[in-house]
Formats: sequence, C-alpha cells, structure tokens
Amino acid sequence: MPTSAEWLEVRAHLLEHRHALALKAVSEYPDVPRVAGTPLLTSPDWMAAAPIPLADLSLELGASAELPEVPASQLPDGFGSYSAAMAALAAPAVFQNRETYRLLDFSGRHLTFGLGTYFDGIDVGEACAHEYAARELGRIGSLPSRSEVGDPCDPRRRPINVAISTLTLRHDSASGEATFFLHWRDPKRVGHAGGMFQVLPVGVFQGSTEADFSLWHCMIREFAEEMLGAEEIHSVDYAAWPFARRLTAAARVFYLGMGVDPLTFATDVLTVAVIEAGEFDELFGDLVSHNEEGEVLRGLPFTAENVERFVHHEPTQAAGAALLSLAWQHRAELLKA
Repeated sequence: MPTSAEWLEVRAHLLEHRHALALKAVSEYPDVPRVAGTPLLTSPDWMAAAPIPLADLSLELGASAELPEVPASQLPDGFGSYSAAMAALAAPAVFQNRETYRLLDFSGRHLTFGLGTYFDGIDVGEACAHEYAARELGRIGSLPSRSEVGDPCDPRRRPINVAISTLTLRHDSASGEATFFLHWRDPKRVGHAGGMFQVLPVGVFQGSTEADFSLWHCMIREFAEEMLGAEEIHSVDYAAWPFARRLTAAARVFYLGMGVDPLTFATDVLTVAVIEAGEFDELFGDLVSHNEEGEVLRGLPFTAENVERFVHHEPTQAAGAALLSLAWQHRAELLKA
C-alpha cells in the first residue's frame, strides 16, 4: 500500500503523461475494436454505419443492477476509495459526486440506463489509470484492478457513466466551409483528461428532474455552460427557455457511436451538431474564450489538415479524436443542406 506521498508521485505522473499512457494502454485490449483508427475502444453494437439523427435513439430508465466489486490496488494509507483520496489529496476545482445515469444496455437504437454517481466512475476508471501509471513507473508488476474489469465495454463488469461528447460544426452552406471548436482542459480544474484537447460541449449524462432524462436536454445545458459561460443549470423548463427553443430549431444533431478510453474507461456518446453559420452567430455571438474547465479554441477550419493534426499529432482525448475522425469520414452527409 503506497504512502500518500508515493500516491501523489504516481498521480502527478498520470496527469503529466495521460495522453501517452492512453496511447500505450490500448495495447492491453488487442481483441477489442477501436474507433476510426484511434485509441478509443468500442463494441460493434455501439457504432453507427452512418450518422443517425439523435431523435431516432430511444432511452429507458431501469433499475440499476449489482456489479462485481473492483477494488483499487493503489490506494494510499487510510483511504477506502480513489475518489476519497482525490478529494483529500489532489482535488481539482470541479469535483462533485452528483447523481448520474449509468449505462446498463444498448440494443439496436435503444439505450437502457440506471442510476449511479459520478464517483462510481472515478473509483474504477481513474483508479485503474493510476494503477497503470504505477506499473509504468516500475512501482508494481501487474494490473489486478484492470484485470478484474476485463472488457471495459461490457456494462456488466463495471459502472459505466457516459459523457455526451459533441463536435459542434458551424456550417456556411453558401461557401460550403465549416469550422469546429475545441476545448483545452485545464488539469488544475478537472478530474479527468486534464492537459488534453477535447471537442465541446461535453458533459456527463446526468439530471436532477425527470425532464432531464434526455440526451438532447443534457447537451443544451452543456452548450449554455461551456460555450456561453452560463452558471451550472440543474433544472429548467426547456419549452419556456428561449435559448433551448432556438438551439433545438437550429441544430441538426447526429449520433455516430460510443466508445471507451483505454486508460481511464471514460465512456463517451459521440455526437455531432451542425448549425448554419448565421444561426450559430446569433446563438453564440458571446462565445467565451475560457470556462470553468479550461480554454475554448474557436473557429478552427474543418479541413483534412486540422483533422489529421488533432487526431494524430496533438494530445487529444480519445473520444475527441475518434469523433473528429468519424465526422470527417461522414462529412458529406453531415454537411448536406
């Protein structure tokens, strides 16, 4: 069992080398499919052959099933969970144990969820990432927690909290050009994927009311929070909210697939929102340069060169790299007027 100081040394290595560790961790899963040539792991049942309108997916809220316990192998003295150690020794600025929707099953276009908490994912996924970093440093010789999980795409093996990752495309149909937006995640402010690029908005699928059990409603809140700097939204009347009505009318939203980060097991629903340039400028004229989680990179041309750059040559989170690669493959259909 490591001391707190030893745990912090490994934690620092994980934060500094997260992208390189994720690229290496994919080799632990030679039999698990990957998304579009990126490190993101997936199940064949999760991927769409072509973009699917988000509205064509159906959701069901069921009862959460009991899961096998995955004890963390690298907890410091005196801590019973990885989230407890993080909270006491290395808490980022944004670190709250809110209720989440836990993926239980995905069949066809129907997703079944139960209830869970944000720290469920931290206690397994981030703990397994820490364990992997400890092995890379020569502190341990095996990966017992990771081995206990097995296939990270199997919802029967671990709690799967999903995030909704959205590539936002501002499309000028007159010129045919499109731009996209990225987020640099500040490692001092986030508990996951710090120091890496990611598409935006991204948010863990969670909600505080029955009306919030909707992928699109969760995405609307994240658009307002991450791109306009709105205070965190816990409950809202979407029909009466002008921004929600205008965004719903303006955005064409598609599901492309779902995948798992090989290092942390973070699981992302991969979506694209295409918004005509004029409508985008009216909705996001006050686009922020920074938000609570990091810096917003605005207006990058959606070109083969930029896709190649952020998929293969920058420290981009696996889900973001996969989403950019998939969107480029399907660009003709996505940008069809």
